[in-house]
Amino acid sequence: MRKTLLLAYIFFIGFFSADAQKLQSPAEFLGYKLGDQFTPHYRVIDYFKYVASVSKEVIQLKSYGKTYENRPLITAFISSPQNMARLEDIRKNNMQLAGIEPGNGKTDQPVIVWLSYNVHGNESVSTEASLQTLFDLVDPANAKTKTWLQNTVVILDPCLNPDGRERYVNFYNPIRNLIPDPIPNVREHIEPWPGGRANHYYFDLNRDWAWQTQIETQQRIVLYNKWLPQVHVDFHEQGINEPYYFAPAAEPFHQDITKWQREFQTIIGKNNARYFDEKGWMFFTRERFDLLYPSYGDTYPTYNGSVGMTYEQGGSGRAGLAVLNDEGDTLTLSDRIAHHYTTGLSTVEAASLNYLKAVNEFKIYFTNSKTNPAGEYKAYIIKGENSGKLKSLAAMLQRNGIEFGYGASKGANGFNYFTGKNEAFKISKNDMVISAYQPKSVMLKVLFEPKTFVSDSATYDITAWAMPYAYGLQAYATREAIKPQNTGTTSVDLTNKNTLIKPVAYIANWNAVADVKFLSELLKKNVKVRFTEIPFESAGKKFAAGSLIIARTSNDKLGDFDQIVKDLAIKSEIQLQSISSAFVDKGADLGSDKIRFIKKPSVALVTGEETSSLAVGEIWHFFEQQIGFPLSVLNYQDFNKINLNNFNVLIFPDGNYQNLGNEKLQAWIRDGGKLIAMEGAVAQLAGHKGFNLKLKVPEKKDEKLKSPPFTFKSYENRERELLNNSIPGAIYKVDMDNTHPLAFGYPDFYYTLKLDDRIYDYLEDDWNVGVLKKNNYVTGFAGQNTRKKLVDGLLFGVQIMGRGSVVYLTDDPLFRSFWENGKLLFSNAVFMVGQ
Repeated sequence: MRKTLLLAYIFFIGFFSADAQKLQSPAEFLGYKLGDQFTPHYRVIDYFKYVASVSKEVIQLKSYGKTYENRPLITAFISSPQNMARLEDIRKNNMQLAGIEPGNGKTDQPVIVWLSYNVHGNESVSTEASLQTLFDLVDPANAKTKTWLQNTVVILDPCLNPDGRERYVNFYNPIRNLIPDPIPNVREHIEPWPGGRANHYYFDLNRDWAWQTQIETQQRIVLYNKWLPQVHVDFHEQGINEPYYFAPAAEPFHQDITKWQREFQTIIGKNNARYFDEKGWMFFTRERFDLLYPSYGDTYPTYNGSVGMTYEQGGSGRAGLAVLNDEGDTLTLSDRIAHHYTTGLSTVEAASLNYLKAVNEFKIYFTNSKTNPAGEYKAYIIKGENSGKLKSLAAMLQRNGIEFGYGASKGANGFNYFTGKNEAFKISKNDMVISAYQPKSVMLKVLFEPKTFVSDSATYDITAWAMPYAYGLQAYATREAIKPQNTGTTSVDLTNKNTLIKPVAYIANWNAVADVKFLSELLKKNVKVRFTEIPFESAGKKFAAGSLIIARTSNDKLGDFDQIVKDLAIKSEIQLQSISSAFVDKGADLGSDKIRFIKKPSVALVTGEETSSLAVGEIWHFFEQQIGFPLSVLNYQDFNKINLNNFNVLIFPDGNYQNLGNEKLQAWIRDGGKLIAMEGAVAQLAGHKGFNLKLKVPEKKDEKLKSPPFTFKSYENRERELLNNSIPGAIYKVDMDNTHPLAFGYPDFYYTLKLDDRIYDYLEDDWNVGVLKKNNYVTGFAGQNTRKKLVDGLLFGVQIMGRGSVVYLTDDPLFRSFWENGKLLFSNAVFMVGQ
């Protein structure tokens, strides 16, 4: 009997141990089939950890950071046991092939394929598909994937945007019907504002790859640039009526995308098509999704040597678990998972079958970058007059792995971005020098090219982004190869110039975001701050209009006044100067009425269904993450209940408001409030009683003129016809009155990114601060009719209303937070105007 029990026990333990080692599918682990519900992020992480724990020879998890809401960001590295044992060696060899790490890399390494899922949170099928893809790649019974992984390393990121995805999942799961309701306009298919697409700060992370303004992108790109895969796929969803899209991409292709990068898109696309044809699934290629704007999940990898691709499944936030499309078919979550799962594995297969060619072409790409960079310009020189902006540009370049230095004792000739002409110039020790002869040469060219060649103007996004315009920095592009003398991170002296023991006042510049952060820190510490309306000179030092003045007067109760100011300057990384007397050599003395006291603003941002979540997010992020200044956030639906006297600054971002110019708002302005209206909010105030702004209407043609003969408008060319009136994103030079507080810190011009054709009549009795004149177009696509319209009108202005003011910002100065030069304009509106 005892022997029988012992044998039974041994059998039980053996059976249990064997079963424990069996890899569970997602359905077995989660307790439901994929497609039956949306999986919360923590359960996704649990499954990845579980797989890694039972399949240690073929998978490693790497945590690369956390989101703003503290959710984990992970990647899974998957390959054969032999490759996993030398994973770091493979990475180093790959970086040697790219010329980024020293050594001669060998091309007989595995191809690296990076699969990125769910950058848009409500395109939530992607993460579900990643679970099944992970299982099939790791499953020891899957002979196909085991073969592929002999020469392939797969890097799988299950969710690039956990905060946005959880917002969607937490919306959908609690309100879904027991049996999913496929009718598209019922509750479970209508997300509440702001939706789950964006991250915590409502940023579109798929437009942030190059700029890296968001913490999720910043952390991911650090890891990405340590690996530089040969193939990258960005998984998305589109409208519920769309079939599946995969590469090859649509025109316009950027002209520096190589022949191989185009060819391999087609190879992979045909492999995807083979599987879809077998299943009878519909798809399309070579339409809509182009390869131009550099900050997408397909273009950024492409400009960094990869074959970057977008895959788009029909569905998105409208789809839920099941939805009826216009053709009467029911699209289910299970269908959507199957499609993304299929293209994911198909891509791994195609890369594996072509691994030698892919790796060899990768090496050629970077060898050419270092020895024969594309394009006519071989160096870029950025003048160092504005150390704050130059430091911000340097940080962006470093994040992208672009090499640069400072100084070159010589003269040169090059294209002047500000004049549009070739000119002679001298290079000083503080000028940034960027040579095109480097591994990241293509990315450098794309970011700095004065005019981006657009082969097809029907593009998906903005068409101009050159960094000298975005940062407002004087720059030259030279055909001559120039190397920097100093390859350190900076040669700009940022130490504080304080030789006086007890100065009358400290002075700080006002021409960069770091200066705004310094002001924010001072105000939060209740330090009294002033600014000068006009330039002045003291003891041989020149100070521009807008310069901050922190006088000992009125601040003597702070305790150690000097130490507080110096510490805050160091924290803000700004240069601080001092003066010994309130009696100045030129300009206004410190007691003049030209020296204005800055009243600490109490700022509120209007949000809600009426507003653009992207526009709200740019402002929210700027206050909290960039300048650290308090901001109250209001819902416009609660506007009539809110006591506006708690605030002296109200910001209305782009949106579609009901009764925006109401009497309550106007009374608050007349009583001393400041309204900052932006983009669409400006358009809705134009022509409203009490507001002096009017939308400029093009002059009508003389009706007496003979009409042209009738011609057919081609139905086939209907999309092309619309382009005559479009402007997807072009750069214009704005003439600025820099004596007005709204334009402090600028020269007499500013480069704006124009995203619409709206322009306004000049204000008759108020302040026209930023205007377009004739021939102010700089670069980027603008339709023929739009170009004619955008002349002789107002873009930025200030209206006085009683004791208050209205600031009109018709363009977005905070666009995607990468338009660095606009941030000071917005800060002027908040802190300077109306003081």
